[in-house]
Amino acid sequence: MPTSAAASSSSENQSRPVPEDIVGRLSSSMASYEIKLKALRDLKNQIIGNRTKKLAFLKLGAVPSVVSILSSATAAASCRGGYDDNLDSIIIQSAAVIGSFACGFDAGVQAVLDAGALPILLSLISHQNEKVVDAGARSLKLIYQSKLAPKYEFFKDQNLEFLLSLLNCKNENVTGLGACVITHSCRTSIEQRALNDAGVVRKLISLLGGSVIQRDSSLESLAAILKENSEVILKFVGPENGRALNDVIELTKDKHPRTRLLACMCLVVIRNALPSYLQDLQIKTKLVLILLELLDDPGQVGEEAPFILSSLIVGKEDMQRLAFQENVIDKLCCHLEKGSLQAKRLQGIFLALADLCSRLESCRTKLLSLKALQFMVDAMSHDSAEVRAAACICLKNVSRSVENLSAGTFMNESVINPVVQLLCDTSTSVQVAALGAISNVVVDFMVQKTTFIEFGGVKQLVELSKSMDSTIRMNAVCALRNLMFLVSDRCKEAILLELTQSTLTSLICDPEVSVQEQALALVCNLVDGSTDGIRHVFADNCSLLRAVVRQIQSASKVEVVIQGMYVLTNVASGGELHKEAVMDELFPTLPGGPQSIVIKFLQSNESQLRTAAVWTLVNLTLPNSSGAFGRAVKLRRAGIISQLKNMMNDPCLDVKLRARTAFGQMMTLGDGSP
Repeated sequence: MPTSAAASSSSENQSRPVPEDIVGRLSSSMASYEIKLKALRDLKNQIIGNRTKKLAFLKLGAVPSVVSILSSATAAASCRGGYDDNLDSIIIQSAAVIGSFACGFDAGVQAVLDAGALPILLSLISHQNEKVVDAGARSLKLIYQSKLAPKYEFFKDQNLEFLLSLLNCKNENVTGLGACVITHSCRTSIEQRALNDAGVVRKLISLLGGSVIQRDSSLESLAAILKENSEVILKFVGPENGRALNDVIELTKDKHPRTRLLACMCLVVIRNALPSYLQDLQIKTKLVLILLELLDDPGQVGEEAPFILSSLIVGKEDMQRLAFQENVIDKLCCHLEKGSLQAKRLQGIFLALADLCSRLESCRTKLLSLKALQFMVDAMSHDSAEVRAAACICLKNVSRSVENLSAGTFMNESVINPVVQLLCDTSTSVQVAALGAISNVVVDFMVQKTTFIEFGGVKQLVELSKSMDSTIRMNAVCALRNLMFLVSDRCKEAILLELTQSTLTSLICDPEVSVQEQALALVCNLVDGSTDGIRHVFADNCSLLRAVVRQIQSASKVEVVIQGMYVLTNVASGGELHKEAVMDELFPTLPGGPQSIVIKFLQSNESQLRTAAVWTLVNLTLPNSSGAFGRAVKLRRAGIISQLKNMMNDPCLDVKLRARTAFGQMMTLGDGSP
């Protein structure tokens, strides 16, 4: 019996055309239309749903051959006029093969575009044979579903009129193509307004009552036109469009899962741009429950549902609380427990969980109670870069829990090791996400910070702080800043030994403002606490201190100046040597010199800068320090007393309290007269 089965299998393999034979027939100039038609059908049957086969045929150069056949057949049909069954069959099969290569396969889309198939397929839309039109429209839709497809230029020549002709066509595949082009290419508010003014939105609304293809394509296009555009949304929900909003709400009850998903997506887009709409608790609850239900769909709908759920709850505490009450966290974790999830679905679930845990401690506690931390750690070794990044983002938000941070929940080998390994990931997005997670985890207030250092985490962060990518550089410095927060002097030494004074100095002067700000905040944490930390800014001929002062004097962004002043605030909290050094930098003794920059900071519109400046004055004039009187005299001469008097009733409470403290100390130290 086994022998018979093996013989049968061998026979089937022998009867199936080999790829080289198929491509040979397609590219042969001697082959008849019948031979090429048979080769096209053989090719289509082999590549449908088979990425491996698609790749194999790409390497053999099948796509240019197919496009060449399509081009020749289209040209011949145009010359002959009328119907020609043989030519039309060739055109239909060629278009179908091109669509199969493009379906969910970016390498196939690129090959199709490189071979020049797009304009030929577009010409098929005006063909006399409805079956040819269908084949062309289907292939074009598959191409336009890829990010690699060229952007449709709505304002070029007669493109907008052509788009409207597609939407007005009676052929549902053609109208679906028009909607697909909009979904792919509508990116700016100007384009959104132009499409609405041209009547596109009104036409799409009318198609909501059409076939399933028309309905779904229209919903997706409407979401693209309405996204983040309150002006167009107000017109959409206005009286001129009748019951459009109610029609979309009704479609959330449709029997087709994809229709329900896209209707939910439209409503989420509307609610995100105009929160005053769709405030009814019943509708909000309904959206959450429908999206949860759609997560069970085994196909594309189930893969997209968590992303729309994420969009519904991101940044909105009321929706996060509602989702928590509806046990969304439990249900998402149930999906994780099933295992063997497709990468996109897994990514979406982690992102939805991340958004749920972005604000509410109750959500973080619930997620951790379900042992979800292990799911995140496991996902960090997933083949998909998107999944690895999503797992890190989820860890980042969960680790905002002060209770679990202080308990050392995240600072252990099983969590730290996988995250540190991702700092060397080949994907930039994964590296950035891992740095974000580390930034939160290392804020840990306990002594476990040494764990991170022992695992080589600091070395990796320092390497990334030298990256050519400014986003990676900024996030790496941010992680180092948080690692330096409330850390022991011993750990400070270890971090600075790896980072070095010269690297830190160069980061303070980085071309990117965001890096400068984080580097100064790192120095602020370095000099916070004991005087042992402050001594580091005086090393190497005061290179760090001078770099900080240069930024305070020349920075174009107030955020950088604020961080720099907080560094000096901490340095001024040290001993006499430290206080005098700050005094010399901020109030240099130059006869007839310019007014001290501190006066400008005390008069700033930014309350944080005023706070930092006045706090520095408080530390410089502490009565128990031996040189306080001399500094107070110098400050009075600089006009500080009169400025402090003007700040006694500052609108910012922090500024007001510290201004009164500084003024009181200076009055205690001397006359206090200007």
